[in-house]
Amino acid sequence: MENGAAQPPVIVAIDGPSGTGKSSTSKAVAARLGLRYLDTGAQYRAITWWMVSNGIDVADPAAVAAAAGKPEIVSGVDPADPTIEVDGVDVAGPIRTQDVTSKVSAVSAVPEVRTRITELQRSIAAGAEGGIVVEGRDIGTTVLPDADLKVFLTASAEARAARRSGELKGADVDATRAALIKRDAADSGRRTSPLAKAGDAIEVDTTELTLQQVIECVITLVEEKRAGT
Repeated sequence: MENGAAQPPVIVAIDGPSGTGKSSTSKAVAARLGLRYLDTGAQYRAITWWMVSNGIDVADPAAVAAAAGKPEIVSGVDPADPTIEVDGVDVAGPIRTQDVTSKVSAVSAVPEVRTRITELQRSIAAGAEGGIVVEGRDIGTTVLPDADLKVFLTASAEARAARRSGELKGADVDATRAALIKRDAADSGRRTSPLAKAGDAIEVDTTELTLQQVIECVITLVEEKRAGT
């Protein structure tokens, strides 16, 4: 029974490192079940893009902290078209550049940035009619600890690098793997809201699974939660 009016709202938190299929899975699950969708990583990329564009030294936490409240970030929650704007500018393309990717961990580690973005994420989730799928790295542990369902996606570094290098159109797999491992260490080791699996999260190893299998698995988990099983 998809999109049924009788369905109670459901908040789904999907966490995990880069290259596990979080975004593709989350968008597909939200679309299939008639839920809203939020890519929290895009928000951190957006604030990083703003910092870089405005000449803020991202290696200086004090400078980043001082500017954290300045940009206006607006996230669309339609899984078919998840827009992201900063101060009225569409940044969906610019936030995916290597320059932003290489700096997002440093910006994300600043507590003032996390506080600002976390508040934004909670507000969006609370206002999502019918429910929402929220994907990121600290959703089940920090942002939405009371989410109805928490899923933690994992995969081997090799599988993740192969997927990500495919997305990056011919990028060197070994270099991509090294970059992913470095990003994991930064995200898992930061003091504020590190990448971590919530104690009540269901872990899904996607190494040997196709994207469609992962999607079906998560949809089953959501439907079981809705049914109270």
